[in-house]
Amino acid sequence: MLFTESTLVFIALNGVFAFSFYAVLVAGQLSLAQAGFAGLAAFTAATITPPPTTWGPIPTLLFAMVVGMLVGALAAVILGLPTMRLRGVFLAIATLGFAEAIRIFILNAEWTGGAQGMAVPKVMTPLIAWIVLLVVAYWFWRQARSRYGRALEAIREDELAARSIGINVGGHRLSAFVAAGVLAGLYGVMWAYYLRLIAPEDFAFEKAIDGLVTAVVGGTANFLGPILGSGFQTLLPELQRMVGIDAGWIRPFISGLLLLLVILYLPGGIASLIPRRRQRIDVSALDTAEPLPGRTHPAKGEIVAELTGLSKEYGGVHAVRGVDLTVRSGDVVGLIGPNGAGKTTLVNMISGLIPPSAGTATVLGVQVGRTPVHRIAAAGVTRTFQHSKLFNRLTALENVLIGAHLVAKPTFLRRLLWLPSARRDERLALTHAARCLQRVGLLDKADNTAKSLSYGDQRRLEIARALAADPSLLILDEPAAGMNHVEAEGLSTLIRSLTEDGLTIIFIEHNVGMVLDTCDHIVVLNFGEVLADGTPSEIAADERVIEAYLGAADEDAEHPAATPPTPTAPAAPTSEENHG
Repeated sequence: MLFTESTLVFIALNGVFAFSFYAVLVAGQLSLAQAGFAGLAAFTAATITPPPTTWGPIPTLLFAMVVGMLVGALAAVILGLPTMRLRGVFLAIATLGFAEAIRIFILNAEWTGGAQGMAVPKVMTPLIAWIVLLVVAYWFWRQARSRYGRALEAIREDELAARSIGINVGGHRLSAFVAAGVLAGLYGVMWAYYLRLIAPEDFAFEKAIDGLVTAVVGGTANFLGPILGSGFQTLLPELQRMVGIDAGWIRPFISGLLLLLVILYLPGGIASLIPRRRQRIDVSALDTAEPLPGRTHPAKGEIVAELTGLSKEYGGVHAVRGVDLTVRSGDVVGLIGPNGAGKTTLVNMISGLIPPSAGTATVLGVQVGRTPVHRIAAAGVTRTFQHSKLFNRLTALENVLIGAHLVAKPTFLRRLLWLPSARRDERLALTHAARCLQRVGLLDKADNTAKSLSYGDQRRLEIARALAADPSLLILDEPAAGMNHVEAEGLSTLIRSLTEDGLTIIFIEHNVGMVLDTCDHIVVLNFGEVLADGTPSEIAADERVIEAYLGAADEDAEHPAATPPTPTAPAAPTSEENHG
């Protein structure tokens, strides 16, 4: 018989364990510490929990589960705090080392019974196991479309972009890590109270690999992924036995082969075969729907950004040197200059992505330098990037919904309880995102994935995502790149209209004609220094600017909007994305 009692229990147990990997995979983390969390939780809970004869089977199991989850959470915090800065294979190696250290500790501790293990009463039943699995699945189902769930997706897709729209990446990654610890601890207790005898080898390296493979094969595209993966992985050996294949090496061989095939041909796992339900927009109600409460912008003319002697040096090379700049509310400030002039480095410092080497910068009352990027974004600064940083696997609407992270209300806990206020706040966020798409002319492409859009549409989508944060200062890095003349004119009109809503805009652009037509104030950089600073008419007539950037006066005086030549001098190295 295929579905025996033990098979049903193991599907549930393996599903819970797979969810502990799913919890971090949805945030773009690869952790292999879950087997260690599970082992520590199992032995600790089995040691301090009274026998069933004292409280009865169900209270005993519930108490053990609580202990296991607390132990798993504590272990995750202890490991997570020093390792959350690690990425990819480095995080995997660090967490694997922690898990192996726990296994060796359990193996050599007297209270665990050492290699002989520990006897545990069997009180776990298929019904309890499946109730726990369904509760865990429900948790992740309700998490997926909450503000918290969208933040985790953003971190997985592009961490830098997530920071720039105000998501606390470190805090969210740690919370996902703690969730993985809680679920691993829960699994360890469930395993212990079903198998009757637990040993250190039950939580060895192979256990972590099994959990990871189950999660990846099931997929992170849908909360059902861990359940599907667990069912497949658990029933596979049963099917082998039914057809008379008992070789022990078959299962790991097939698991490895299956993992390879999934990575190559089905990156989203089995769950990706389930169509993703799109969020629907009531276009007819956009004009009358209640607006999402926004922030209070500085009054017209107030100082938004104050830069004094701002400099950035890389190994003796000055990317930016001694920049003084005052940006006032409602202004459109253009940054122009040859490639390598330091434009992107300058806006990277203003938005907090890199700290200055010297000088000071205060943006919307926040001192730039030591302030995390997400806090600068929370003050009202959002930006686009020189090379588009969209969440490519998500739809245009989902991209903009994530952009509303700072102005949308948290809904996850209320979604768990099905409170009407959660649905109302999610509807407000959805309407807000739709309006941002409508403003840049992309509402009809709301359900298209970001990667399927044309380059010009991707640039507009990135602007829509930035607008969703309701910023006071919007930084645009070459927003017209890839746009034709008509699209660039439309973008110029959009930028001017945004200032009427209280926004202040700094933008880098090589289309000098567009800059001259759009800006109130223009700063020209050359080799990291301010070459000129003034109104468009002053910049267009400045001989130094014409010579260094706009072209020789006798050749280009009649065409000041021509694309500038690339300077022959070598560009100074800059930070992330640096061609500016």
